[in-house]
Amino acid sequence: MSDAQVEVLSHTQCELGEGPSYDPTTDTLWWLDILGRKLIEYRLADRSEVAHDLPLLASAIAIVDERRQLLATETGLHVRDCASGRLELVAPIEADSPGTRSNDSRVHPSGALWVGTMGKKAEKHAGSIYWYRAGETRRLFPDVSIPNSICFSPAGDVAYYADSGKNILFRVECDPATGLPTSEPALLVDERGKGGGIDGSVCDTDGNIWNARWGCARLDVYNPAGKRIAQYDMPAKQVSCPAFVGPALDRLVVTSARENQTEDERLADPNGGMTFLAGIPVRGKAEPRAAL
Repeated sequence: MSDAQVEVLSHTQCELGEGPSYDPTTDTLWWLDILGRKLIEYRLADRSEVAHDLPLLASAIAIVDERRQLLATETGLHVRDCASGRLELVAPIEADSPGTRSNDSRVHPSGALWVGTMGKKAEKHAGSIYWYRAGETRRLFPDVSIPNSICFSPAGDVAYYADSGKNILFRVECDPATGLPTSEPALLVDERGKGGGIDGSVCDTDGNIWNARWGCARLDVYNPAGKRIAQYDMPAKQVSCPAFVGPALDRLVVTSARENQTEDERLADPNGGMTFLAGIPVRGKAEPRAAL
């Protein structure tokens, strides 16, 4: 286990902080409190923070252009107008299934969005992973319990995703031009029975996978072959997802959660739900823009 200089970026305690996404054009970090129905906007230059109320559960956000964002929600993908906050449903995903919601999501270099769904009570096999691009939606992988760790190799020829219900990280070959799978999922990392859960991940310019280990107060780093090459302590037990930030994308933020903790567990985990800035040397890459 390696030490890292970790500071609190935001003291806002999310019930379920998730989906951090950084916009380098405005030097702004966005993330969600899924259960709190909040979209949090954090400008790094002056460390100002605004929480936007949402009318529904949302789990991830992607940049479309200077005026619009794409929000993954319990009814599907919504375009959000940055100025007004107005939402427009553009791709229904399980909109007729009140028992499910969106979860982990990330944009492929082609502009395609992979978005996972899950049962609101984490029911086994209730979720799926979908592909969306330019108005078309396809279901890629059904029968997923808790979809997480969606991220892509720098060239876009490999996708990764986890089922946290199984604690397994999968590797899938992809078409770099479309983000569609060209192979069946293959097991890359098997953490069954080892405690905690493989949660959100992001892939750096060297192809390494930075993973938030839910329940373990830990950030793990895997190389493209699935070997764990580093571990870092985090100041909250239920860390949920990392993202690269800063003009050089050489810093890392990590969200966390207080979901399902008892009062005693919250007292023992006082930083739970906060968002952190980790002083770890990273070679990050910018998130692609989503293609509508």
